Amino acid sequence: MDMRKMVGENLKRLRQEKGLTQEVLESRSGLSQQYLSGLERGKRNPTIITVYEISQALGVHYLELLRPLPDSN
Repeated sequence: MDMRKMVGENLKRLRQEKGLTQEVLESRSGLSQQYLSGLERGKRNPTIITVYEISQALGVHYLELLRPLPDSN
């Protein structure tokens, strides 16, 4: 699986599980809503620092954003 897509799918899933909008995550992470949207769509290539900052804003371990989904190949 494409890593950008996997991170994006995990980001969207975790954000929604936490009941957060992209706008709320924007204020928590300091990353723009447009950037977060691009990440969720697999169009952006985040740095490891960005992955860590998003994980902190979501209140999850950074590996949760990098973990393959059970149905992924």
